[in-house]
Amino acid sequence: MTLHTLASGSEGNCLLVTSGTTHLLVDAGISLRRIKTALTQLGLTIDQLSGILLTHAHSDHVAALHTLVKHHTTPIYTSFDTARQLCQRVPGLAPLLHTVERSTVFSLGNCRVTVFPTSHDAPGSVDYRIDSAEGSVGILTDTGYVTQRAAEALEGVELLVLESNHDPEWLRSGPYPYYLKQRILGEEGHLSNEDAAYFAAQMARCGTQQIILAHLSRENNTPARALEIVQRHMSAENLGHVRITVAPRSELSEAYRVEAQVCRK
Repeated sequence: MTLHTLASGSEGNCLLVTSGTTHLLVDAGISLRRIKTALTQLGLTIDQLSGILLTHAHSDHVAALHTLVKHHTTPIYTSFDTARQLCQRVPGLAPLLHTVERSTVFSLGNCRVTVFPTSHDAPGSVDYRIDSAEGSVGILTDTGYVTQRAAEALEGVELLVLESNHDPEWLRSGPYPYYLKQRILGEEGHLSNEDAAYFAAQMARCGTQQIILAHLSRENNTPARALEIVQRHMSAENLGHVRITVAPRSELSEAYRVEAQVCRK
């Protein structure tokens, strides 16, 4: 089971999870051309995707949809509220949509997809856990805090993509207008480096072996800062064995592979 990030950050988000012949794209927040280029590098095409899982309707997660629906029939899965918003904005999308409950489990190819709600200022926002016989990966980004359902759904996941969006002091002293600072810092905003560090330790204690820090702010964070905060906390908790990396902002990442099967849910 492998995971690649195609883009990660405020300018666009998209990642690919592969298990055998099942290929799942999570979000499509960059141009269709960029998605196709990245898939080509991996020996894939859009039409080989088993499905696209959308977390919410913000443009940095759905930017490719306007072009995609004109040329492809890839099934798209998302919550009812997100589907309703997108149908109003993207002509021709409705026939491709499959709505799912915000707390449910369904099968897609050889994978079991667990859907759970997040706390974000986008109605119907969700994230996903993906399990197969080869392993498990989880995604937790775009949430102001870790909801109880998210923590329960992700327990024991082997590889975790985890938001580490900002340094709170950098954000408070930075150039953003006050309303935007309050939005990001609020309960429907984004996880800080400290939030990420705390949850990373919680996950590691139940067997998570790899954590990919994602959705870093360009203005209020750096990869070095996010790594420093999270790794310092993990070392203090005697969890230095867990591999911590940062997702590239705008290019195809390395192949992140599930390395162990520990505490499988």
